Amino acid sequence: MAERLADVRQRVSAAARLAGRDPSELTTIAVTKFHPASLVRELAEAGLLDVGENREQEATAKSQELEDLDLRWHFIGQLQSKKARRVQRFSRWIHSLDRESLRTALAHDDGPSTSVFIQVNLTSDPGRGGLSSGELSAFADRVAGTPGLDLVGVMGVAPLDEEPRRAFARLKALSDALVRSHPGAASISAGMSADFEDAIAEGATHLRIGSAITGNRPERR
Repeated sequence: MAERLADVRQRVSAAARLAGRDPSELTTIAVTKFHPASLVRELAEAGLLDVGENREQEATAKSQELEDLDLRWHFIGQLQSKKARRVQRFSRWIHSLDRESLRTALAHDDGPSTSVFIQVNLTSDPGRGGLSSGELSAFADRVAGTPGLDLVGVMGVAPLDEEPRRAFARLKALSDALVRSHPGAASISAGMSADFEDAIAEGATHLRIGSAITGNRPERR
């Protein structure tokens, strides 16, 4: 794992410099779905404190087991509205805000703010998670006015049947338009193990990297 992490860090830095960017602008999030808490502890010992999970029950258990560590938990998967408050107990970063019911479920007027990314659907399939580009502006206005939520940017997943950089370029254009109305929402959550270098080239600030760091997932129990 240490060798994989070192390799990813080197690739992130090289891609950032190639794009004329400062590598320190980028946040690498290790996606640890189905991996044990012991692996997360190894990552923390190696200096990687940003951890991504997409299942509330698994993430809750890990965060409780690792509460002695100063980890930054990112919820990156589709989130059911009924589980929103449970996720907020351990995570101040949610990357998959994609509908009105979830926005209202996440609203709160007590405790620290929750940093949220609006998920954009980069495919032509309306069944995929995320808002269409045409829905983004009005929804962002509502999110920005929601108590307890800090709109930090957009999130997207590149389609499997398209060159990733083209999809990320569309996400960057949407981000640029959003920033004109919401200057604080300049972050872009994009890029996974197979395409994070393309995402960096198109302005990604938060990389959600799984197997390139953690290795193959164990069999689900």
